[in-house]
Amino acid sequence: MIENSIRSGKYPLDDQQKRIANSVEVINRSESEDLKSENIKIEVRIQNLFTLNNYLPNIQHLPGIIEMDVLDSFKMLCRRLGRVLDDTNVNIKSYTISEDKLHNLGSKTG
Repeated sequence: MIENSIRSGKYPLDDQQKRIANSVEVINRSESEDLKSENIKIEVRIQNLFTLNNYLPNIQHLPGIIEMDVLDSFKMLCRRLGRVLDDTNVNIKSYTISEDKLHNLGSKTG
């Protein structure tokens, strides 16, 4: 559902983010679909770049917080992907980030 919101343009996105929006995946890695379970995990993925966020079930307005975190994670991944790609005109759907580029990215930022 959040994927569809990102893809449909519900949120203001810059041009790079709009191009990448169709490649975003939001995956519930929790043991249950219930937002009252003990261990809530939401993964935001663009190919082999991803974030994994954990939540406590007693957070007020949890669904809204998860939605905002997914959007923030998506934008952060777009920025990191922009640093990895040498050519910003590469079609993200046909491009796979090599492990070498990911390791190079880690050595530049860390």
